Amino acid sequence: MAIALAEAGAELALAARAKPELEETAHQAQAHDVRALVLPTDVSDYAAVERLMSQTVTALGRLDIVVNNSGIAKVAPVVEASLEDWQAIVGVNLSGVFHGCKAAAPYLIRQRSGKVINLASVLAAVGLPGYAMYAATKGGVISLTRALGVEWARHNVQVNAIAPGWFVTDMNEAAFADPKIHERLTRDVPARRTGRLEEIGPLAVFLAGRGSDFMTGQTIFLDGGHTAA
Repeated sequence: MAIALAEAGAELALAARAKPELEETAHQAQAHDVRALVLPTDVSDYAAVERLMSQTVTALGRLDIVVNNSGIAKVAPVVEASLEDWQAIVGVNLSGVFHGCKAAAPYLIRQRSGKVINLASVLAAVGLPGYAMYAATKGGVISLTRALGVEWARHNVQVNAIAPGWFVTDMNEAAFADPKIHERLTRDVPARRTGRLEEIGPLAVFLAGRGSDFMTGQTIFLDGGHTAA
């Protein structure tokens, strides 16, 4: 998503906990002649997210697009999960998105324009054993997106969400490397495959651009037909 936005001309403030990965993404973005800041941030810490927004505006001059893409997971039945597991997942997946929205709000509302893109998940709409905690937080992201889309429409700020289906990422690649797990998960996908990472970037660019000005509070499932089947 960051590289696709850079290709479209956006200057970037890249935030995550892992600085080496941020620096690699910044390097790729800078190849498109845009500035790319590296700002390591723990999104579960609201003060850190406030600093992120302030540093972005100071360095780049303004804030137009916010992509809240935070997620951790622990696969476990609820009966075996600890309260610490639950609190950690909520802290990153749901509170992290809320923090991004709240910290960005003063800038976007003041200038009466802006785009917020929240990352939900196909698991907000379909059940999978062991993922109840993760699914609950991503369902919360969809509800937050819907409510904020309505709340901020009068300020000309659009809030939408992307709910990816099965994409192979660092977080789940070990599971998808198992042929049995891969087959089990993709058999419910009419496209009969996982998504390619480059397929999510153009959707982020659309939601960040003028073509989505009359669209707010919506969640787009990019899932190969999983939730439609």
